[in-house]
Order: sequence, then structure tokens, then C-alpha cells
Amino acid sequence: MELILTLQCQDQPGIVNAITSAILECSGNIIENQQFTDPITNDFVMRTKFETSLDIDSSRKIIDKFGEKFKPSINLRESSKFKRALILVSKESHCLRDLLYLKEIGELPIEISMVLSNHDDLADLVQAHGIKFQKIDNKDEKKIAEVIENSNIEFLILARFMQILSPALCSEMSGKIINIHHSFLPGFKGAKPYHQAFERGVKIIGATAHFVTADLDEGPIIEQDVSHVTHAAAPDELIAIGRDIERRVLSKAVKLFAEDRIFQVANRTIVFQ
Repeated sequence: MELILTLQCQDQPGIVNAITSAILECSGNIIENQQFTDPITNDFVMRTKFETSLDIDSSRKIIDKFGEKFKPSINLRESSKFKRALILVSKESHCLRDLLYLKEIGELPIEISMVLSNHDDLADLVQAHGIKFQKIDNKDEKKIAEVIENSNIEFLILARFMQILSPALCSEMSGKIINIHHSFLPGFKGAKPYHQAFERGVKIIGATAHFVTADLDEGPIIEQDVSHVTHAAAPDELIAIGRDIERRVLSKAVKLFAEDRIFQVANRTIVFQ
């Protein structure tokens, strides 16, 4: 069995020794290990993938015993069990298409339980991939909550969902909602960001994937990318370039989350590539 262990606590001597000793006690073999101490908060984070002949419950008991004195937050899961995602989308399809394609070819280790949208436009696309689609009212968070509970949803993906989620839902799913923003944050806010960029003569455009909080577009940043442009690029061309960046950045952020490579420290993230 292959397990992924993630750990977060205040840095102190002996953590790595305790965890590696615990894995040895599990008759485990470490396949991959990454660790980092944040110099500002002194938070220590660690991600370890290992093989073991024990089941997950037995492994968890041993690891908890070895690590308890450090008072860490520990998560352990089987790498073969994909996280269950709910996708929210409006009319634009580029981000959704990329997620569905990567899932279809086996490059995105998630289970897409359902797609909810405040429009019908993308129903055929979703259903063609054998995934449930349902139209909801713009502010129907009751339906979103119902799907989260009934389908054991572990995280939400906002694949260009053009609605603002309530503070209550943001709080309930804190650190579990990934959004794609059509700008290299901080950037042009409001309507028509690429037209604003054109009017200001920008030389790079980009996109940002971040966790959603009640403060609009202010959540911890997961992944970003940019593309250089020139004065010759009209708004429509900027939009096309921006769409390509958006789909790539969102899919990368979702994959990082699915593989337990993201840790939140204050309002920032530590991301193991």
C-alpha cells in the first residue's frame, strides 16, 4: 500500500527523526519526502510518500504515537484514493474543458462527482464525459451544500464560476475552494480586465489560482503564470492568451491540491512541486 503523509506544526528538534522512525516501525519504505520551515512563522511542514505492508489504520496509530509530543496536524491517506471534487462553472468552457480532458487521460488524480452551473450552456460537454450536470440558481448555496454533504465532496473548483460565494460557505470550506482569477494578482479588478490591460499598455498578462476566502480575490495564492505581450495585441488577442494561461494555472493548482502538496501558513501557501 502507498500512503501520503502530510504534517504541520511548530518547528522543533526531532520531528523528522520521529516520523521516519514511525515509518520504519510501519515496515515502510520512503519513496518521496519534502520538508520546509517557514522563517517568519516557524511553521514546519512535511510531505512524505511511502510504501508499507500495513493497512492505513495501523499505520496511522503508529505515526500518531511517534509524533504526538510535537502536537502536529497530521493527515494520512492512500495515494490511490482520489479526492472528490465538485466543479462550479458559468458559461466559459476553457477551464472546465481542460480539467475534463486531463481527468480523462489520467493526468488529474481527482474524482469529479458533479458539475453545477448557473447556466445550461455546458451541460452537453459535461454529460459527454459521463459526469452529472445540474443547473442551479445564481445564489443557490443550499443546493451546493446538499451536493457537498450527499456526495462527500472534499473540495470545490471554481472553473470560471461568475458568482460570489457567501462568507458562511467560504468559512465552512476554508482551504478547500480553488478559484481561477483572470489576472496576475494584484491586478485589474472588476469588469473587462483585458480591456483595462490593453488601455494601460501592459507588457505581461497572467492568471492566478488561489483559495477562496470571504475577502474577494484576497485568498492565499497557489499558482500563477504570465505571458509577455506587445503593443500589437488587441483585446481579443489578450483574451485568447489569457484563457490559455487560466486553464493551465487552474489545472496545475487542482493537481497540487489533489496530491497534498499545498500547505497554508497564515495568508500564504507553501507548495511542494
